[in-house]
Amino acid sequence: MTTLMSVAMSIVMHSAHSNFGKEVKGLDRWAMGLLALVGGGVAFMLRDEFPQTPLPMATNALLFCGIGLSMIGTQEFFGRQPSWRTFWAIAAGGFVLIGWFLVIKPDFAARVTIFSFLVFYFYAEQVRLVWRHGTPHFSTRFFGTLIGIQALVVLVRGCMALRAMVANIDLMRDNAMANIYLGVANFMALMLTVAFMTMATRRLQTILEQRSTHDPLTGVLNRRGFAMFYEHQRLQMRRAGKPITLMAIDLDHFKAVNDRFGHMVGDKVLVQVARAIRQTLRETDDVARFGGEEFVVLLPDSDEHNAVLAAERIRDALRRFADIQLPMVTVSIGIGCHASEQESLDALLARTDAALYRAKENGRDRIEIAM
Repeated sequence: MTTLMSVAMSIVMHSAHSNFGKEVKGLDRWAMGLLALVGGGVAFMLRDEFPQTPLPMATNALLFCGIGLSMIGTQEFFGRQPSWRTFWAIAAGGFVLIGWFLVIKPDFAARVTIFSFLVFYFYAEQVRLVWRHGTPHFSTRFFGTLIGIQALVVLVRGCMALRAMVANIDLMRDNAMANIYLGVANFMALMLTVAFMTMATRRLQTILEQRSTHDPLTGVLNRRGFAMFYEHQRLQMRRAGKPITLMAIDLDHFKAVNDRFGHMVGDKVLVQVARAIRQTLRETDDVARFGGEEFVVLLPDSDEHNAVLAAERIRDALRRFADIQLPMVTVSIGIGCHASEQESLDALLARTDAALYRAKENGRDRIEIAM
């Protein structure tokens, strides 16, 4: 049953990798690792049917690869450099050592000791990754707990093998330790996969939420994200009795930039402008792209005077941001502060836009304050 379920989970992970491989790394390594574990399980089951074949060697090699690939997948998931050299060194070294104590100098306890301690490294590395790079979320804690339990079980078995406690480590004997190890191993083969998929699902959820609230080109907020940020800030500012000010920013003559240099250059200009704006803002401020070449900045706890100073910093930053490979652009800026606590976001945006249009009509590359 574990073998069949592992095949099913491998298919699920491969499907997830096909759809979201760029966003969530490591799924393909886990899928391949599961298939390797399945191959090891099948080789183990057939060892008595084909006693003259090197199935025990194949079993250990596939188990090394399967568990090692899960480590590589977890490293990629957390954005770490995969330890391929370590993976191949452990897999090859373990294969040679186990082969020696299987064929040249048969020693069951030595084989179990070698296998357990080498595999323990694969699990311990994943525990370290979760501890150092995991997010404080249930899915990460769940995976970290399970991988920690598996590492502990393997370590205990290795210590027993080191002390030559063959009766407790021989899985073909009916004893408590062997039954516990087999039960945990089969349970963990599935639960670790489920736990990793839970982390991957959480990561994907975060990515999708990011996409729904941010502009894909510039990385700043979109209209939906801006509305959410505004409501949160307005609630806080209302409680504190502090003002909120908006800034509407529009690039001057941007259509001419697209017509002369092409839309690819125009996109680069938008990205550069968004970066320049963000670098001038406080941590409490945020910027959104409302479409085309228009940006809106929210300035919590800021009145019109402070907003004008922020607008001047943006204009200065754009001049400093000038790139010899990109055309230089100027911006017109309209500023509007809440007239009353009852004024809606739409009403404030309308007044701020009216100030922006006046800046355009009065010659561009200037700042106007809403009436």
